[in-house]
Amino acid sequence: MKFARFTLSNEEKIRYGIISKGRIEEINGDIFSDWQFTGKTFSDLEVQFIAPLEPNQIIGIGLNYVETIEERPEIIPDIPVFFFKPISSVIGSGTPIVIPSTLTEVKFESELAVVIGKKAKNVSEDEILDYVFGYTVSNDVTAPQYFHSEGHWMVGKSFDTFTPLGPVIETEMDPDSVRVRSFLNGVKKQDSSTGLMIINIRQMLSYLTRVMTLSPGDVVLTGSPVGAEFLKEDDIIECVIDEIGTLRNSVITSVEKARTI
Repeated sequence: MKFARFTLSNEEKIRYGIISKGRIEEINGDIFSDWQFTGKTFSDLEVQFIAPLEPNQIIGIGLNYVETIEERPEIIPDIPVFFFKPISSVIGSGTPIVIPSTLTEVKFESELAVVIGKKAKNVSEDEILDYVFGYTVSNDVTAPQYFHSEGHWMVGKSFDTFTPLGPVIETEMDPDSVRVRSFLNGVKKQDSSTGLMIINIRQMLSYLTRVMTLSPGDVVLTGSPVGAEFLKEDDIIECVIDEIGTLRNSVITSVEKARTI
């Protein structure tokens, strides 16, 4: 199922729904445990999709793709490169990415994002996908100038609008057999199978549960394929996973110049 979060054009109320046969069927309740259909349906023309959830926390992994299978290391790192992103950085598809004037370079990074559905602590790789609610598309926008030589990444990942998510959460998908792509102004820049991950999804999630408790609504960004480039004002960046949809955002340098795409 495809879970969406949206508003209607004439109100600010945030609604949840399931996309079915080109319509959005509204639901009430907790999407992770107990929800019901309200009986109301809407068309795409009536709604404005927003980020499909408000995460509890966002955890990313760095340096997690190779260009070819032959480049995959035989031994994975003992301590993978993980980092946190603030929930204030989350936006939805169609909302502009805002580049502060102080930044000289900002990269897009198209990624598959995992949405946790059940509390998970010390879960094995064999069982960890049972704790996943679904998957969405993410753009791990990054300002490399704020990276430290010691490996501190957080500031460069944390600016407002630097974590687009969406357009929906897909709950029925095999994460091992999808392609992560990106298009900058219509030109393809990234196109890799999740099979090119160095640390696969089961390994990274199980590892995290040995360090911390993952809870429903946590989002884990699984790394970006080779090919990410820099963004500039007026660019349109599209991050695509066919089974989920297209996460599309324009790029601006000031809120006053925001525009809908």
